Amino acid sequence: MKLWVFLTLALLLLELQNGASRHVKRQKDAPENRLRPGRKKVKLRPPDVRGKSQTILTQVLNKGRFLRLGDTLTLNPGKTLELRCKGTKIGWAYPSYLDTFNDSRLSIKQHEKFGQLTLTSPSAADTGEYSCWVVLCDGEECESDRTSATYIYFTDKDELFVPSAIHFEIVYLRPDKSATVPCRVTTPKATVSLHREVPPEEVFADGSLISYNPTKGFILQKPSPEHAGAFYCKANSTTKTTPQVSTKYQLLYVEVPNGPPFATIEASSNEVSGGDIFNITCTVLGEPEVEVSFSWRYPGQDQRPVSIQDSWRLINRGMGHTTRISQSVMTVDDVETIDFGNYICTAKNTHGETSVATLVNSYD
Repeated sequence: MKLWVFLTLALLLLELQNGASRHVKRQKDAPENRLRPGRKKVKLRPPDVRGKSQTILTQVLNKGRFLRLGDTLTLNPGKTLELRCKGTKIGWAYPSYLDTFNDSRLSIKQHEKFGQLTLTSPSAADTGEYSCWVVLCDGEECESDRTSATYIYFTDKDELFVPSAIHFEIVYLRPDKSATVPCRVTTPKATVSLHREVPPEEVFADGSLISYNPTKGFILQKPSPEHAGAFYCKANSTTKTTPQVSTKYQLLYVEVPNGPPFATIEASSNEVSGGDIFNITCTVLGEPEVEVSFSWRYPGQDQRPVSIQDSWRLINRGMGHTTRISQSVMTVDDVETIDFGNYICTAKNTHGETSVATLVNSYD
């Protein structure tokens, strides 16, 4: 009996040794770049860069839900608008009139991980582009990164056009750049046409030279003198049977191109005697909406009192050409010897500055 038990144990031990030997051999035969036990083989994919181009601007919906915004968004007026932009420091842009009138309905806050814009009681007038961007700063130097923008329509069936505080707007036409008649609408579904007042006619928009963009208005690609005059826009909607008319627009053709002021100077008399009165006029012809500032250097400066008056007006030079004439007039009263010499006028606008001079001498 003992012998039988001994033999059984010996056979069992021999079988275990053979199994271990075979297991070691299988391990040696396996390829070197084998997978570790418990790891799954995963197919590598190229980096997903789509997330980097996704908008960082979202709208907060009810019950904590969020909507990632695209190019446009159409909403009903009245309900509070809340936008969020991811980032620890966020910049915002929105329709400019909200700043112009210091609108208390607008609130902007910066939280730890996002920026927040809230607009209460929005109306058709709030239609426009809303955008945000991440602000990256290195010390005092900052730059913007990852800008996202959405044009939001606040659709109001009673206000097809975006309301404006100006009831008569001037649009300047230049031969070297496109011009826009800004009759924007509150719904992208509105059908809009452009009309001239005199003679009364509709202006055909061919989609090329004249096209319509609901976020901007009618775009004139190559303005010419024939486009000058009084115009208005008309909008039709499927929800209203009566068309609506926009504010009026006066289109003025600009003759003077962009650039520093074109200035001239002229004295009422270049030879005067003691006790006389004379004046010097500095004149600039320029773009209608570009303001011009004047400065003077003259004999007896800071020692003799002089009178300086600045003014400007729009002038029609025929064929629909409109120019802004700006003037600065210096008057010197009761001339003295110290008043003789060069009078220098410097005219400055957003494009640069120009200086002109004239000499005033004595009769003697």
